[in-house]
Amino acid sequence: MLNVGRLRVLIEVAEQGSFSAAADALSYTQSAVSQQIATLEAETGMTMLERHARGVRLTSAGEVLVEHAKGVLARLEAAETELSEIAGLRAGRLRMASFPTAGATLMPLAIATFRATHPGVELTLSEGEPEEIVPRLGAGELDLALLFEFEGPSRTLPASERLQRVELLEDPMYLALPGTHPLATKETLCLADLRDEAWVQASVASPCAQHVVRCCHAAGFEPNVAFESDDYQTVQGLVAAGVGVALIPELALSVVREDIAIRSLSPGPPVRQVIAATPAGARSSPAAPAMLAVLRGVAARYAQTKGS
Repeated sequence: MLNVGRLRVLIEVAEQGSFSAAADALSYTQSAVSQQIATLEAETGMTMLERHARGVRLTSAGEVLVEHAKGVLARLEAAETELSEIAGLRAGRLRMASFPTAGATLMPLAIATFRATHPGVELTLSEGEPEEIVPRLGAGELDLALLFEFEGPSRTLPASERLQRVELLEDPMYLALPGTHPLATKETLCLADLRDEAWVQASVASPCAQHVVRCCHAAGFEPNVAFESDDYQTVQGLVAAGVGVALIPELALSVVREDIAIRSLSPGPPVRQVIAATPAGARSSPAAPAMLAVLRGVAARYAQTKGS
């Protein structure tokens, strides 16, 4: 492998036309320049320079090597510039993913805020459920992801040295009833009040659906699941049509139909934790910490708004 430093010396000698002039330009001693050229010639097994009375000139081998060396050094300088821009968040990319309800509420404001400060960083966003996103994050396909998890056996992001997690906010689930339902007159209900109802919930494999079932079991009954949908607007439509009741996360209630009633559960609602996760250590994108700071701010404003 040719040494980059010695290639720089060869280029300088070729441009200056002498060892002494190259030494002055590089702030080297003349003997140091001679030693670098001698080592380069020994490494290649070819003479790079011909000495003459007025200085030196390149041999045919030297001309070929200088031409390639200039290209190599130009690429290295470009790489150094780009790395500097990435470190300063003037360039680079950040590949993100989010579960749908956070993608519709938290992420748009976070992306707009980040781009206003770091317009040179390319941002991409894909959508999926936590069980789909976590493997992609661990495999290095993503730099940052928004996930959710419930306490208990459905925890999405187990402790791992490969991933770093930041808890952003709590997302409680509320009961959705048809607006004409007899129980809609009550401001607060408990799950036991709903044991005889048909239920609309997310697909059976989703963490939300599994947690709803666990909560119903804890309340002493098996929920009668009549319909499943991972689209919460569809869930609201089914509830409004009177075919069932549902538990819906607050993040999915940014738009609520007028013909359904939203009620709190007593003594406390099921809660999912919204998490930002990134690869740990050197695997993390330089832009990830800046986006995490933005997401913390967005989550804090969201929590403040809903509490006011």
